[in-house]
Amino acid sequence: MKYVLASASPRRQELLTQAGFSFDVIPSAVKEKITKDIPSDVVMELAYQKALDVYESRIKDNPAYQTEDCIVIGADTIVSYRGEILGKPADNEEAFDMLSMLADRTHQVYTGVTFAGHISGKQILHTFYEKTDVTFYPVTKEDLHTYVDSGDSLDKAGAYGIQGAFAIHVKGIEGDYNNVVGLPIARLYHELDSILPKEKIHYAF
Repeated sequence: MKYVLASASPRRQELLTQAGFSFDVIPSAVKEKITKDIPSDVVMELAYQKALDVYESRIKDNPAYQTEDCIVIGADTIVSYRGEILGKPADNEEAFDMLSMLADRTHQVYTGVTFAGHISGKQILHTFYEKTDVTFYPVTKEDLHTYVDSGDSLDKAGAYGIQGAFAIHVKGIEGDYNNVVGLPIARLYHELDSILPKEKIHYAF
């Protein structure tokens, strides 16, 4: 069994590696199109686009991936507060505004995951999402500016990384911590377990 991660995210790569997966990294170059407005639907739509893009353009007809079964893993993560979707901030000002809105409140983190591949000659397409509630302590403007000025906000949905310096402002989590990092690795494993022949999934370990 071969696995391909359709993402350049070092956090997703680290989570897969920690879980024992051996995989190639082929980031998707697809131009994302959002046609949904419900957060769970949005992340599943984007994950589907990424996984299918890599599978169709780089894997499906590539001889290097024809000798074994192969699954491409696409993922997308967003932050949502009261139904408003917060992606990656465009600049420090937008990052500050996002974090100011989330401070002293509970928001949701959604990650969508799609498997696209071929198993025993049959095409596999499977999509799911995971949701985690995250609550922040009140955060002073000074602390927000310090964090935003560090540059850590700009490549992260919702303008923060829970595994980094902003962790000191996280009051509580309800759900999967790894989902907030960027990949619900336990759910991913069990979803694979539900769709793959039992002898296949263990090839990753």
